[in-house]
Amino acid sequence: MDIPGWRWDYGRTGVVPHPCVGPDARLEEPMSGSDLDLAVEHYHQALDAFVMGDAAPQKKMFSTRDDVTLANPLGPPARGRSEVEKTMDRAVSLLREGEPTRFERISAYAGPDLGYIVEIERTRAKVTTIFRLEDEGWKVIHRHADPITSPRPIETVVQT
Repeated sequence: MDIPGWRWDYGRTGVVPHPCVGPDARLEEPMSGSDLDLAVEHYHQALDAFVMGDAAPQKKMFSTRDDVTLANPLGPPARGRSEVEKTMDRAVSLLREGEPTRFERISAYAGPDLGYIVEIERTRAKVTTIFRLEDEGWKVIHRHADPITSPRPIETVVQT
């Protein structure tokens, strides 16, 4: 079936229209396979819990390996499971009683064991998240969020 502007998912489940892609979407490559799509859905649900003050679902989404990283606008980047969890705990203590997040997909890609999404989280953050297929399923191995979602003069971003 040919629908102008739609991209198709050639994942393990056969050729189907990708659920996150419409005629106006800008996608590097379609996400491949329903397993990663499901992991991204769970990740979004975990972020909703996070802004409400519950870090546990988010922690479950992150890799337990030593190369896991987290960079958020509330502090310096963290590397390793222990530091990532400490960073999450600090951030969640500042975000209690938030509102569920809406996501605007900018770009996405999935390979056999690595995938990424770039989204605008409607908490006013631009976020890049990288997933890796591990023994337990798709896990977040890197998340970088920053509050810059619109053009700004260089002086507001770079310290001189």
